[in-house]
Amino acid sequence: MYKERVSRVSGAVVWVNRPDEGGVGRVLPDGCMDLLWHDGRLLVAGPDTRAYVTEGAQGVWVGLRFYPGTAPAVLGVPAYELLDRRVELSDLWPASVVRRLRARIGAAGDPAAALERIALERSVPPDPLLRRLVEALDAGRPVAATADELGLGARRLHRHSRAAFGYGPKTLARVLRMQRALALARAGVPLAETAVRAGYADQPHLARDVRELAGLPLTGLLGG
Repeated sequence: MYKERVSRVSGAVVWVNRPDEGGVGRVLPDGCMDLLWHDGRLLVAGPDTRAYVTEGAQGVWVGLRFYPGTAPAVLGVPAYELLDRRVELSDLWPASVVRRLRARIGAAGDPAAALERIALERSVPPDPLLRRLVEALDAGRPVAATADELGLGARRLHRHSRAAFGYGPKTLARVLRMQRALALARAGVPLAETAVRAGYADQPHLARDVRELAGLPLTGLLGG
C-alpha cells in the first residue's frame, strides 16, 4: 500500500510504501530525487533516465521526494553524480552524522515525520530559476525558447540542468512529458488525444517514448 502527502519542505512529497511480499515495483523517471528510510538505513535515490525495477523489497519504505532540481542543494552533491543510482547517505555525508540521524529516525514514533524534519533542517530556499525552468518545460515549452526566456545560453542551461537534475534540459522535458501523458491517460483521456495534449507528434510517438523510458508499453502501465 502506497500513501503520500504534501511535505512542509517546499515542493516536496512525503510518502510511505508497504509493498506486497515478493512483489515487483517499477519507479518511473519523474525528474525528482528521494531521501529514503528502510530497515534502519538511510539512502538516496538519484534521478532516473529509465524505470527502476524493485523486486522483493519487503518491509516499510519511507521517503521524501524533493521537487525537481532541489535535492542537490540539500545533499551537497550534483545530481549527475547520482544518475540512475541508489546509494547510502553515508556515501555522501560523514558516517558519524548519518549514524545520529539513523538513531533519531529509529527512535521516532513516526519515521516519515522524522525524515521530513531532517530534510527541513537542511533545506535551502529553492532556486527560482530552476523552478521556472521546470514549470516551463512541464508546460510543454520548447527548450530553446525556455533558455531564451530565462536569459541563458544553451551551454549554460545544460550545465545548470546536469547539476540540478542529472541530465540536460531535453531529457528533463522528455521525462516531464511522459508524466503528463500518464496523468492524462490515467484520467481516462483517449490515447490519441493524450498524445496531442501531452505534446507528442502522434500516438506512435507517445508509445515509443513511454516504452523507452518506462520499459513497458503504455497499456501495460495503465493496467498496473
